[in-house]
Amino acid sequence: MLEIYAGDTALKTIQQNGFSPELFSSFLGASGGPKWFTLFGLDKYLFGEFFNGRQQPLNLIGSSAGAFRAACFAQNDPVAAIERLAKNYSETVYSNDKKPQPLEITTKAFELLEVLFGATGADEIINNPVFKAHFIVAKCNGLVASESKLKQGVGLANSFVRNSMSRPLLKSQYQRFIFQHNQSDLVMNDPDNIPTTAVSLSEQNIKRALLASGSIPMVMQGIKDIPDCPPGMYRDGGIIDYHFDFDIQNNGLTLYPHFSSTLKAGWFDKNLSRKVRLQHYDKTVLLCPSAEFVASLPYQKIPDRKDFIELTPEQRIKYWRQVFVESEKLALHFKHFYRHQDISSIKSIRQLMS
Repeated sequence: MLEIYAGDTALKTIQQNGFSPELFSSFLGASGGPKWFTLFGLDKYLFGEFFNGRQQPLNLIGSSAGAFRAACFAQNDPVAAIERLAKNYSETVYSNDKKPQPLEITTKAFELLEVLFGATGADEIINNPVFKAHFIVAKCNGLVASESKLKQGVGLANSFVRNSMSRPLLKSQYQRFIFQHNQSDLVMNDPDNIPTTAVSLSEQNIKRALLASGSIPMVMQGIKDIPDCPPGMYRDGGIIDYHFDFDIQNNGLTLYPHFSSTLKAGWFDKNLSRKVRLQHYDKTVLLCPSAEFVASLPYQKIPDRKDFIELTPEQRIKYWRQVFVESEKLALHFKHFYRHQDISSIKSIRQLMS
């Protein structure tokens, strides 16, 4: 049901020390909208049991849906928070499900944020001394900053062409902003040299930063002028960091539950053959559902945003609820792996990038 891959250093470390939560200093959460529903059971186990009672800091790094998950994990009751996120996101219905407008999608997303945070969530995230949230956001420049669909579309087409030529060419259109815990020790290196700015999370910026991290171009409105940041338009962090292609330089390993074994650096790489750099996953343990697990799901696929258009709300909600139930199997598999220290089942991450 669950496949486990590890980079060379990660695998050597596990073989020498066994598999334990103490090995990890970072946790990654990718973009992908409702695709993360396949990880729901695993998320609950990881932060309800595996990391429960942890004393040493864990950097939670996410873009878009991964940032929303990080916002759950950094709350005092992470399981209750991820359950609120899953329920409210999965049960979202638009007035015109076939063609919802950006204003309505953005409004519903903000309502989701209010449920996710509750009365004390923002304060818990900002002040959590152990689980330190990091939300990745893309500041947009030029046409991609426009709310005109025509101008934005032209800008995105330009981005696609630039990225297909060379990923560093995106830096004229986008800057990476990382909204992070004020005592974050995250150290990362991006060889593509996309300009990166770290901003401390605060009561004034946390909600707008998180909403920006999930503000999909052409689908939602962007978020303008986030407090503590330069004026401008901020959008989905997955534009730059869809599945991540940077080097986390902190000591310790990185745990990366992901809905797929196919890794793409940014949003514009989805249909390109370009692979992420193997060396950036040297200290990473990747957890992902197997092809057999995916085939066992309704419609033989993991959820995605197309379900809003291709299924009726009743069909979609029933399907997604079933995925939540099935996702518990991944948690059980990981729990068995951890308890029995079935280290021989770990595969080399090189297989995915050869």
